[in-house]
Amino acid sequence: MTEKAEEPQQSQIHGMSLRLGTELEQIAEQLRSLARAQDQLHGLYEAVLTREVELSVVLGLIVSTAMDLVGARYGALGVLDEEGNNIALFVPMGLSEQEKADLIGTELPRGRGLLGHLINHPEPLRVDDISAHPDSAGFPPGHPPLRTLLGVPINIRGKIYGDLYVSERLDGRPFDAHDETLIIALAGAAGLAIDDARLYEQTRRDAERLQRLLVPQLPEHMEPFDAAAAYRPAAAPGHVGGDWYDVMLVPDRSCAAIIGDVVGHDLQAAAAMTQTRNMLRALLYDQRTPPSAVLSQLDRTVHAITDNPVTTACLARVEPEAHGWRLRWSSAGHLPPLLLAHHKKARYLPVDPDLPLGVDIAQPRHDHTHPLPPRATVVFFTDGLIEHHEHSIEEGMERLATIATTHAALPLRDFVQALIDQHPSDGHDDMAILALRTSHIRRAGGEREGRQVTHDEEASTWAG
Repeated sequence: MTEKAEEPQQSQIHGMSLRLGTELEQIAEQLRSLARAQDQLHGLYEAVLTREVELSVVLGLIVSTAMDLVGARYGALGVLDEEGNNIALFVPMGLSEQEKADLIGTELPRGRGLLGHLINHPEPLRVDDISAHPDSAGFPPGHPPLRTLLGVPINIRGKIYGDLYVSERLDGRPFDAHDETLIIALAGAAGLAIDDARLYEQTRRDAERLQRLLVPQLPEHMEPFDAAAAYRPAAAPGHVGGDWYDVMLVPDRSCAAIIGDVVGHDLQAAAAMTQTRNMLRALLYDQRTPPSAVLSQLDRTVHAITDNPVTTACLARVEPEAHGWRLRWSSAGHLPPLLLAHHKKARYLPVDPDLPLGVDIAQPRHDHTHPLPPRATVVFFTDGLIEHHEHSIEEGMERLATIATTHAALPLRDFVQALIDQHPSDGHDDMAILALRTSHIRRAGGEREGRQVTHDEEASTWAG
């Protein structure tokens, strides 16, 4: 009888052991899931911090991370408008190409139905049957059928920024409390990541605005020349560079052009750039001297009254000649000008550059000259346009020359925009371009003639 009594007890103990083992396995799986979630959250935040990615990319990373965390087929993030009443931006993920095609022409969600419920009640929402929920408003035509939903608000600095949603677990089961815990944790990390991304974008906009305010506007009237410039800041936030350019007509009917790059990427570099540029403008207008002499005087002046960093620069004058123009320039450690003669391949005018400004004022500077035919284009640029960590400066210069040749027939403003849009650099430094184009009207004795130059005459002038 004792043995018969022990049998139910052993069976009960065995059942309890099985249940305990199952519960322990569930706990272990949850711990593993939490560990994976922690790794993914850490990876998300590290991606934002190290890559300095744009806000749109961050939002997509958050949605894809949420889908991975809970094994969801679909995910989305709705950003609220300033009033916090409607969805101003909706970022969906997980849709197949066919599902995207079926939704073409459908208005994006604005915050009605269950999405509106989450806006009006900013707390976690877990729904096992969307159609049965009293606030469900159905789906537009072409929308994939959804049964389950898990949504949580994203809070930034005490204000609801938007809502994060996932739908349809891949295993077909409804979302559970564990999934909710993971998505709530993700929403907390997402708020920090979004705040950093917004600060990054604002800092970048402010730096770009400051830089553009420092770079001068080109004169509206440059006859008989055409001038155009383009500037693009580096990708790094708060990066205020020392790149600058300037162009002006001087009293002897020449056109003076300058491009330069102050060493550094901070406010000191920007301030030094402004000082140097203003000094140079005064020297250019007041002294009818060769570029080398102007740069020497500028170097002495900067050395005497400032502690500005080292600066590279290329100063050029386009001077009238009997049958066209002459380019006269001096290089203070800067890249050579790029020349495009009409219907010819772009080529550089390489010379041995002199020392940059701020190195040794006792060293001599030299002038270089080259004839310019009518309708020639001269391009001055900073190294940010061609530098790339994966290839040499020479390769970057070659690629730039190819791009310039391809777009040589464009109007000058479109031409410089094409160069800066298709630049061969990695974008880690500021880019500045200044281009001058001589007119198709040739000069005689410094005065404009009323007759246009023919193609044969142009070729003859260039050959001469």
